Order: sequence, then C-alpha cells, then structure tokens
Amino acid sequence: MARIIGVDIPNDKRLEISLTYIFGVGRKTALDVCRDLNLDPGMKARDLNEIQVTEIANHLQKNYNVEGELRRTLAQAISRLRDIGCYRGLRHRRSLPVRGQRTRTNARSRKGPKKTVAGKKSVKK
Repeated sequence: MARIIGVDIPNDKRLEISLTYIFGVGRKTALDVCRDLNLDPGMKARDLNEIQVTEIANHLQKNYNVEGELRRTLAQAISRLRDIGCYRGLRHRRSLPVRGQRTRTNARSRKGPKKTVAGKKSVKK
C-alpha cells in the first residue's frame, strides 16, 4: 500500500479513487492532481513508483489543505462560532442540526439515539 500524507491508499483501486481516501481530496481534486502531474487516473495505485508517490504528496501539501491541516482549520472555525455565541455556535454546542433542518422528526444522526421522556399521566376523575 502506498502511503501519502499519512494515509494508506488502496492498491487495487484506480488512482483517482484511491486519492479520495485522503481527507479533503474528492474526485475533482484527485483528477486535477493526476492531470497536473501527468498521471493516468485509470492506473492502479500499486503501479505508482516512489518518485510519483512523493510528487503526489508534495503537490497536495503545496496546493491544497488536506488531512491534519484541514481538520485543524475546521475545528478552529467551529470553536470560533461557539466562542462568539452566534446561533450556529449554539447549535454546534447542543449537537443539533446547524443548517436549518427540522428537529421534530429526523435529525437522529446528529442528535444521537432517542432519549425517551415519560409523558404526562392522565388525571382520573
């Protein structure tokens, strides 16, 4: 397995797909990298030699925010929203959907498993 920027990319997949295993690299970025370095996007990742692997790593680090740097940037942006106390920051703090989605139903992936609350007991006369 080739290791690029601390990520093992799969050998058996096409290069354009293998590069998407790096955080911050999608299909378009992977195709752009292949085009810039004159690599065939259809070649298997196992066919890369060491020189090509280092070229890919250097190109990604120089031209794109990927892996640790991108994660750090996102975490700083979210913590800034929390610190200034804006609406989006409050939603992040409470682990609720941030972009205006409804929460009466759905939003389970963001809110977590259901927490059942006991309902009102009826009063008998």
